[in-house]
Amino acid sequence: MMTQVTKGIKVSVQTTFEGTFFKNYKMHYAFGYTITIENQTNDVVQLTSRHWDILDSLKETETIDGEGVIGKKPVIQPGKSHTYSSGCLLASPIGAMTGYYNMVNLASTEEFEVEVPTFKLAAPFVLN
Repeated sequence: MMTQVTKGIKVSVQTTFEGTFFKNYKMHYAFGYTITIENQTNDVVQLTSRHWDILDSLKETETIDGEGVIGKKPVIQPGKSHTYSSGCLLASPIGAMTGYYNMVNLASTEEFEVEVPTFKLAAPFVLN
């Protein structure tokens, strides 16, 4: 598990390899990830948007920006956490993801970025 703390917000990532399949006559590798965002501050915060750079060893880096996570903009109380699961497809069995969340402190209205630790995506059969 990868973990990183930015401005009192702890982000932990767990990854899984979901399998291979053909799409558009090409092999694809499916990966899942579960992320827990824990508020270790004394203020209520809200996740407003996300930024991802998806690195695939056989393709150019794909950048994704969007509102919230999986259709939600979670409000996280002090000492509480929000967990969600998502996934991505790669053209190769090896890659990585990195990014950040845009968040707002609801007490001060301060906006800030929370780094997501870079996490590797690797099919077990390529690791020796």
